Amino acid sequence: MSTFWQQLNEQRWDDHRYYHHSTINQSLHLISAISFVVAYVLVWTDPAIAALLAWLVSMVSRQSGHFFFEPKGYDEVNQATHEYKEEIKVGYNLHRKVVLMAIWALIPAWLWVNPSVMGLIEPSTDLMGFARDVGWAWFALGVGGLVFRVLQLAVQQNLNTGLVWATKILTDPFHDIALYYRSPLLVLRGQWLAPARAH
Repeated sequence: MSTFWQQLNEQRWDDHRYYHHSTINQSLHLISAISFVVAYVLVWTDPAIAALLAWLVSMVSRQSGHFFFEPKGYDEVNQATHEYKEEIKVGYNLHRKVVLMAIWALIPAWLWVNPSVMGLIEPSTDLMGFARDVGWAWFALGVGGLVFRVLQLAVQQNLNTGLVWATKILTDPFHDIALYYRSPLLVLRGQWLAPARAH
């Protein structure tokens, strides 16, 4: 069990030190984390609405930080190229995120064209019903994306690595709040890059 927690801490540390230099990215992760925690509460009573919140607020803010604000050049702090970091990324690197977010964006269009999902569900009759159908589809995408990457890691590395990553992903909102609650203040001070810190 100690190995599990050691790997979890290592994955968390690598994610922070390699992918969260920008204070704007960190601040967007804070917004994402808070809305994810709200979604975690909502999922017990209304999974479709929870998924809408998780994808429209949490994922959009989180991934915007990575795509638009995180530096992509040589990482002087960690002595690593962007290409190296992308290659060793345990979870979804930018390429995998593009694929995931493309599927996410196409789901509403697919449901608009095929509202019964080939006869699997009762077609919605109003806009709120359509939104809930999209929410359920996004919920399935979130669960499917998590399970798919765990199985992929189990094949490429080992099952323990996949389970550690899944644990990291599911607990990231709480960890990010603890890590980045000061980041908006750094942005307001005009400090665009977070100070490097030791492990």
